[in-house]
Amino acid sequence: MSDTGNSGADLLYGLEAIAEFVGLTVPQVKHQIAISGWPTFKQGRTVCARRSTLAKHFDAQERAAAAGKAEG
Repeated sequence: MSDTGNSGADLLYGLEAIAEFVGLTVPQVKHQIAISGWPTFKQGRTVCARRSTLAKHFDAQERAAAAGKAEG
């Protein structure tokens, strides 16, 4: 599935759209959602995410990793 058809839309509708956005395969995205707690939600049976929420999540992870390196 694709997003809403508007390239500027924030909603990623379906695992395929999420995978395309982050540059991974669908199985890799499923794995990351399961083990890393990527911020997703369901609309019926379809997994969705917001581009902006994923970007904030990745930014926070990057900052945490950088802070950990600075301490160690």
